[in-house]
Amino acid sequence: MISKARKISNYRELKKELPSKRYVDPEFVYLSLTTNRCGDYHLDVEENDYVKFGQVIGERSGGFFKQPIYSTCSGHVEKVVEKYDGTGFKGKFLTIRNDFKDLPCETVQDRPDSVIDKFTQKDYVEIVKDRGIVGLGGSGFPSYVKLQTEEKIKHVVINAVECEPYLSSDYRLIKDHPEKVLDGLKYIMKAVGAETGVIAIKKDKKILIEVLEREIKRYKDLDIRIAKLANYYPQGWEIETFKNALGIKVPVGELPMKYGILGFNVSTTASIFNAVKHNYPITKRHMTINGDAIKFPQSIRVRVGTSVKDLIKLCDGFVDDVEKIDLVSGGPMMGTSVPTEDIVITPTTTSILAFKHIEHKEEPCVRCGSCVYSCPVEIQPVQIMNAVKRNDKAALEKLEAKKCIECGLCAYVCTSKIHVTDYVRKGKQMIG
Repeated sequence: MISKARKISNYRELKKELPSKRYVDPEFVYLSLTTNRCGDYHLDVEENDYVKFGQVIGERSGGFFKQPIYSTCSGHVEKVVEKYDGTGFKGKFLTIRNDFKDLPCETVQDRPDSVIDKFTQKDYVEIVKDRGIVGLGGSGFPSYVKLQTEEKIKHVVINAVECEPYLSSDYRLIKDHPEKVLDGLKYIMKAVGAETGVIAIKKDKKILIEVLEREIKRYKDLDIRIAKLANYYPQGWEIETFKNALGIKVPVGELPMKYGILGFNVSTTASIFNAVKHNYPITKRHMTINGDAIKFPQSIRVRVGTSVKDLIKLCDGFVDDVEKIDLVSGGPMMGTSVPTEDIVITPTTTSILAFKHIEHKEEPCVRCGSCVYSCPVEIQPVQIMNAVKRNDKAALEKLEAKKCIECGLCAYVCTSKIHVTDYVRKGKQMIG
């Protein structure tokens, strides 16, 4: 009998209780000038200039928004080079030779709580915008856009589900720095006037729940609670998270703000705290190096701009018996295949996974219906695939291909080893 897929195998789970390794002092950092969202940029520095930690060195532009570019270390400016980022995008990066001093820019100064307590929504928005804070769960969407909403927000939900296998960056951030997550939540709630704050987390993460429950006791003036969610995939999809944490169902394609909900990722929340309290841009992040082709998987605290090559060396390289390796940035279900280990850690890089390459022979579809039963948005992936093969745009519209969240379940459950998700992704692109 065909049933709905709800669990994703974690073949090599990283022991999350192992402490995060710190690697914040690479010889060179590479700062992204162009991204898949921002194609234009200008620089305020030249080769051989000296820059400080947290200094604005330029600005990138992406349609309706601009983002400041910050140096994540102190040192001397070198050449602009081409490298890949974690999305698989080949962009331009500015090289900084690290002097290992972290001499801070004059703007990097702590704000007293007495000053922060008087902030308005506009103040929070300006700080988050000025510090270039973006969604660190992988979206890269400017966080100030959410914070400046004019909708009445009742609930702020911090998504701590981290539902894909192999990943541990959010886990380690909460374990190591719960106070940053809670203070960040406090700032967001005050910025939008929210009544309640909810941290949504899988109920099987008992150690984290204990850590958070202990920390929450310090926030007696705020209504903050933990929502303990079931362990299934894709529990971390925000619509699923909101439904199970709040009992509110947000229709696919509609903005949660219309329903009084504002959602943020754990790492984004901590970065908002750093921006408000310390006036920091995003300079470091937790991330995971894992997969069956890595000798010693690690949770690592890294400086933004670090080369993945250096991090793989830190994990003692690849296993000895591997001939060909598949590299994935992000989770195995929704991540992006990347062509080389010469990748740069950007703010949105949550993980790098290295797998031993396995050849799969694609067989004809047997019409088992597994992809349809398992689809969380209740569309028909196999019919969309057939429409893509026929180049039938009208059928793709009728089949609501745009509703796909690219969770990867249809490809995961396919008994014929068909890359169904790729076909649906192409269908979405065909209808624009």
